[in-house]
Amino acid sequence: MNCKIIACLFFCSLLFACSKGSDTTTPPITPAATIPVVTIIGTNQPITAANTTMQFYVNLDKSTTKDVSVDYSLVDGTAVSPKDYVASSGTLTIPAGKAQATIDVQIKGDPSNLRRANVQFTAQLSKPQSCTLGTATATGIILTEDGTYLPTDNTGYSTPLSYPGYNLVWSDEFSAANLDLNSWNQELGNGSGGWGNNELEYYTNSLKNVFLSNGNLVIEARKEAVGGFNYSSGRMTTQNKKTFKFGRIDIRAKLPVSKGMWPALWMLGANINSAGWPACGETDIMELVGTYPARVSATLHWKDGAGAHASKGANYSSTNGDFSQQFHVFSVVWAKDIMKFYVDDNLYLTVNASDAGATYPFNADQFFIFNVAVGGDWPGPPDASTQFPQRMFVDYVRVFQ
Repeated sequence: MNCKIIACLFFCSLLFACSKGSDTTTPPITPAATIPVVTIIGTNQPITAANTTMQFYVNLDKSTTKDVSVDYSLVDGTAVSPKDYVASSGTLTIPAGKAQATIDVQIKGDPSNLRRANVQFTAQLSKPQSCTLGTATATGIILTEDGTYLPTDNTGYSTPLSYPGYNLVWSDEFSAANLDLNSWNQELGNGSGGWGNNELEYYTNSLKNVFLSNGNLVIEARKEAVGGFNYSSGRMTTQNKKTFKFGRIDIRAKLPVSKGMWPALWMLGANINSAGWPACGETDIMELVGTYPARVSATLHWKDGAGAHASKGANYSSTNGDFSQQFHVFSVVWAKDIMKFYVDDNLYLTVNASDAGATYPFNADQFFIFNVAVGGDWPGPPDASTQFPQRMFVDYVRVFQ
């Protein structure tokens, strides 16, 4: 055999033997276990008369076989320690096999249950051990907006508890703990197209919107989503509970005056369900459109002889600031065939039966309606200048006959 051929065969056999004797395939590498991610979740807590505990939940995205720790601190915002809560700091440990722990925070009680804007503070995480930071900050909100104590400056005009020739036949001084449901109804919803006015609020019977405090009825309008609307408020009536015909009516109130607000103190004929509007008669003792904060209106509405809506009204302008700055008394002196309207005992509108003719409806029983509308055809919607909540305070309603 040729020597070159023999040498070549020998070399190839060596290569084959070497290739069989060693495995050149790269072995699989097992990836190192990833460390967990820690996050903190925001929370809220209603304030109560006594101290309570708020809990922030701190979560891992997976449990591990070893303890995990993270430092935390609580930082003032609109909530201030130690007035609103007790600030603290420390190290939080999540034991092996667990994926959650809590940071407990003492929330200071408020025996007065003062209604004010919600306040908040921040919980911050830092210095993770055996974990990495995901969401490292969270907000704790102390819910104070639903408190039932809301003092207000009581200065302003006032009227007496008696008049010559009159007896006080009914009043509500709003000095009880809760609204008198033997006298008042609380209407719900938005009516038919905002009670025909394209109002933007949803009326509720919640203490958020209607409550008594410090001797006043408070009707509060809020910017919040309720019932498919973007605002909530209160509307109350004495229909089928308290109706009146003739006498003197005094209502002492302080009003919201911002753009888009429409507070009203008014009456409707007790026969509205049978006669309909405006044939039943509507007596607007006071309406304010927020575009004109120093002006109120009084108006009578009725159905004329041709079956059309008719009205007569007048405006009264304050010479001493707007109607949110102090209390004013809105009055009507009501006798057969005549109604006279006053602000702080200043007469500014008189309507006689002759103004309406044979269809004059105001010699019959009427019931009260108090409400704060948001938006509607007359005031238009709120704008960026309108700060919520908006409130109407009513000190008293009195009927003398």
